[in-house]
Amino acid sequence: MRVVVCIKQVPDTTEIKIDPRTNTLKREGVKGIINPYDKNALELALQLREKHGGKVTVLSMGPPQAKEALREAMAMGADEVILISDRAFGGSDTLATSYTLARAIERLQGFDLVLLGKQAIDGDTGQVGPGVAEHLGIGQVTYARLVEVEGSRVKVHREGEGEVHLVEGELPLLITVTEEINKPRYPSVRGMLRARKAEIPVWSAEDLGVDLNRIGLQGSPTQVKKVFTPPAGPGGEILEGAPEQVAAELVEKLKEMRAI
Repeated sequence: MRVVVCIKQVPDTTEIKIDPRTNTLKREGVKGIINPYDKNALELALQLREKHGGKVTVLSMGPPQAKEALREAMAMGADEVILISDRAFGGSDTLATSYTLARAIERLQGFDLVLLGKQAIDGDTGQVGPGVAEHLGIGQVTYARLVEVEGSRVKVHREGEGEVHLVEGELPLLITVTEEINKPRYPSVRGMLRARKAEIPVWSAEDLGVDLNRIGLQGSPTQVKKVFTPPAGPGGEILEGAPEQVAAELVEKLKEMRAI
């Protein structure tokens, strides 16, 4: 079984900075981490390889510093890692990103399963995974919390609106996972030594043969008009006393505010 995992290096959430000119995240010089949900996807891939055999390939689209995320993925156990990086990709929205990742997956010339986290913590759109599946022309299951593969059949327990859905599909398939699916392993010492020495291949826009009109800012129909930090709201009030007294006082205050 060949499993492809798409990971994203995201900024440490306490250090996010915005380029006021382009309204995109500043990534250069900012400490990055592997998107936590993508680590769950990688752990699932490693577990499936341990059970069924095969190969785990990890792709990441980003600036050169994203190699550090790929080294961590290799230290966790990935067989192969590839960076997709080119200045032409800068400013790509979810549509352009999913198109680029799909072209990279096609260049691998064969896969059974594509895995991603349900969303990235910096954008929280949850759109890239489904977009990749659409570009590849394969089925997809999102928000998976349990995945079982038997031959070419896949059973997925996915989160629904307050319930769990059982979905079955055929390989090849794309799945996005939630944090409930597993607990990612720590990198091994042997893996860290291997990752430190590894030469990580970099695929450019020319290597992928992408349509330049479908990548970067010019290939991104989503336009962010303004990014700002909302002003802090007024401080709240804590009511103290017996439950009955607090409830009555709360009702009176809500009436004064004409909230009820």
